[in-house]
Amino acid sequence: MFLGAYHFDGDPADLLAGHERLLDLIPPSALDLHLCVERDGGITVFDACPSRDVFNAFSTGPDFTAALQAAGLPTPRIEPLGDVHMAYLRETVRS
Repeated sequence: MFLGAYHFDGDPADLLAGHERLLDLIPPSALDLHLCVERDGGITVFDACPSRDVFNAFSTGPDFTAALQAAGLPTPRIEPLGDVHMAYLRETVRS
């Protein structure tokens, strides 16, 4: 599993609403690991793909670009982070 970060800059309230619209376009079963964090000046989404190759294809592909546009999100700064050694989440967290 490969983890990437998508940094969206702007008003966090607007970006969080866009993120919710984006999630409406993606079936939950398509998400292996997905975290959205509000920060000063925007949001960062941490998302895992099965491999670096899948991450590279997804993050630069036309389907992702179209989904961002449909959700009203700006183009993010994309940061490939690396292979996930271990992940544990006790429960779904949603605020």
